[in-house]
Amino acid sequence: CKDMRNLRFALKQEGHSRRDIFDVLTKHAFPQSHGLPFFAFVNEEKFPENGWTVYEPMTEYTRQGLPNNQWRITFLNKNYELCDTYPTLLVVPYNAPDDLSKVAAFRSRNRIPVLSWIHPENQCVIMRCSQPLVGMSGKRNKDDEKYLDVIREASGQAGKLTIYDARPNVNAVANKATGGGYESDDAYQNAELFFLDIHNIHVMRESLKKLKDIVYPHVEESHWLSSLESTHWLEHIKLVLTGAIQVADKVSSGKSSVVVHCSDGWDRTAQLTSLAMLMLDSYYRTIIGFEVLVQKEWISFGHKFASRIGHGDKNHADADRSPIFLQFIDCVWQISKQFPTAFEFNEHFLITILDHLYSCRFGTFLYNCESVREKEKVRERTVSLWSLINSEKPKYTNPFYTKELKRVLYPVASMRHLELWVNYYIRWNPRIRQQPPNPVEQRYIELLALRDDYIRKLEELQIANSSKISSSSTSPSSPSQRISQLRTPF
Repeated sequence: CKDMRNLRFALKQEGHSRRDIFDVLTKHAFPQSHGLPFFAFVNEEKFPENGWTVYEPMTEYTRQGLPNNQWRITFLNKNYELCDTYPTLLVVPYNAPDDLSKVAAFRSRNRIPVLSWIHPENQCVIMRCSQPLVGMSGKRNKDDEKYLDVIREASGQAGKLTIYDARPNVNAVANKATGGGYESDDAYQNAELFFLDIHNIHVMRESLKKLKDIVYPHVEESHWLSSLESTHWLEHIKLVLTGAIQVADKVSSGKSSVVVHCSDGWDRTAQLTSLAMLMLDSYYRTIIGFEVLVQKEWISFGHKFASRIGHGDKNHADADRSPIFLQFIDCVWQISKQFPTAFEFNEHFLITILDHLYSCRFGTFLYNCESVREKEKVRERTVSLWSLINSEKPKYTNPFYTKELKRVLYPVASMRHLELWVNYYIRWNPRIRQQPPNPVEQRYIELLALRDDYIRKLEELQIANSSKISSSSTSPSSPSQRISQLRTPF
């Protein structure tokens, strides 16, 4: 299974055909391959909260202080004519031309540089896009070059614009043979380019396969460390985290705007922008904020969930499948381990998201982009995963959470500080499943419940004594004032 399990069914031979049961299981496990709808479209669950209202693009950009004198909201992509894998609402420099079709023509899949996040103080921005279509002949596009310069000017910086290419240098050069490439120093004189050495979807897929082999069904204790090292999984996690830290640090400390891209701008780009935004903006470290982050940077901006996960498709050998979103969630978990009080959500929240990434119970992760979801009427016909989570928030809340508005997180992306996420990757191992919950966390939850109980009793006392308050109750020594000044030590 995609969640690291191998399921086995034991059937009694009492006149029943096992083949019939196998056919039924196969049919419903891979509905797209058998002309059936996803379960999400027949799911009739009802929840108190409507998860589809969590993310509204205009609300999120307004929270960031946009539009302003330097950046404007455009509806150039209203009918998905500019780019069919981008959302309809985009943020571009105020002085950008109204027609960006020539810029789009020079970017892979027409994915032009657009704003993801703006720093509330220094006004530096994180932009995302795809690779320029330079090709072997080294083609140039004056419109694209000028557009990147307009981005630099909109940020108000005198220095060069920083471009982070997520790929290894050799891969970026090789992409020229297929019409892609990168921004050269000659063409983009007001920009500096850095490669982040993150490998492509095929390398990540093979790494996860190796990881699955060593964690299920048996964990071999004698060669565990060498087996884990041979998968290179934590090395890839380290490279993704290192790249995101560079992006965040350049924006926050380096006071420079950045442009992030990989090949098509929907895999490694999403990992880098969303992780950098998580480090920079404490809002995204809340339950609602993280849901907004996933909706915005992954779902709305066209990460190919259908292709990467293979929802309802029996073609296991599809070369487009890759655990890109899983890697992102793993990186979030790694950061939360280093900063246990910085996140409102707990580990169960992250595991629930991953479980329903595959389940097709909700419409949240179905299809590759917004244009297809709109065509399939996903919002009208399915339930959002956020409906489930937001209807029972206490289950997903971190009891150690401390709200800090302006704290920037810089995790240590060293192999010595990274761990295999045992409670996710090896949770189906019987010995792991039998582990008791964290005693410190359990005790803290008990203390919080005790505090709430004391507060409730205090309120009951105040109500009971309210009728006995005399006109002299303003005296500092009055019982009512003593009650109102009570504070619990928890």
